[in-house]
Amino acid sequence: MELNIKNETSRLRAVVLGTAESCGPVPKVEECYDPKSIENVLAGTYPTEHDMKKEMQAFDEVLKKYGVKVYRPEVLRDVNQIFARDIGFVIEDVFIRSNILPNRIEELDAIAHVYEQVDPKKRITPPEEVHVEGGDVMPWNDYIFVGVYHDADYPEYITARTNLEAVEFLEAMFPEKKVKAFDLRKSNTDPRENALHLDCCFQPVGKDKAILHRNGFLVEEEYQWLLDYFGKDNVFEISKQEMYDMNSNIFSIAEDVVVSEKGFHRLNDWLRAQGITVEEISYAEIGKQEGLLRCSTLPLIRD
Repeated sequence: MELNIKNETSRLRAVVLGTAESCGPVPKVEECYDPKSIENVLAGTYPTEHDMKKEMQAFDEVLKKYGVKVYRPEVLRDVNQIFARDIGFVIEDVFIRSNILPNRIEELDAIAHVYEQVDPKKRITPPEEVHVEGGDVMPWNDYIFVGVYHDADYPEYITARTNLEAVEFLEAMFPEKKVKAFDLRKSNTDPRENALHLDCCFQPVGKDKAILHRNGFLVEEEYQWLLDYFGKDNVFEISKQEMYDMNSNIFSIAEDVVVSEKGFHRLNDWLRAQGITVEEISYAEIGKQEGLLRCSTLPLIRD
């Protein structure tokens, strides 16, 4: 397989889409990885496997409508495998396995049939001290944008997934790229104050536009850098509630085609005003686990 990922929006040709098959019973609070899942477990509103399978089927159908080759993980019994973005990512022609939460390691094994198609010289496992998940890594042409958390209390946050060692690792791996880190706001208890990954508060769309949530960034200057880089007129600013609903976690099939949640009315109207086709599907049940469309995908090949 000839991997090729240079940015977030070029025409998609091949992708791993997670699966909701056999995702297991409602987790206990202590088994949850994020505050939004905890909130829904306690409220009795955690999504059912039936509803999540239906939502992922709709996503699969849209991808195939555009001729995308869709790979799915091997189904593991009673394992949540929805968020394929967490377990690996591609930059240029290199597949990097994430150093993820230890009890999720078997999710990597479930995509071995994809991973083994990649040239062994292009398959990279970072050193143990490098913590990184794909939701925090965004290739954007000459840049690699990376969401991090680096305060001394990093070990106390189950929501802190990517560290400064990951930034140094990516700088060494891709010396021709400019690696730009953004310190994210973290909370184990309040999903409205938690940017679990960079794609929970920011995502490029089209050729030169972006979705952005100011409060997701701990450092005002880093938020301002993104605003200046894309230009205020090219940025769609989302509210705290829209961030909570995962408005920045849509998915681009091409520069002029995105898949979005049908309830994102304000965002979807703005995207259409930019000349972008919006394929609307229901995905709000999966969103109750603090991940949405981008989180469910691991892109392999874009033009």
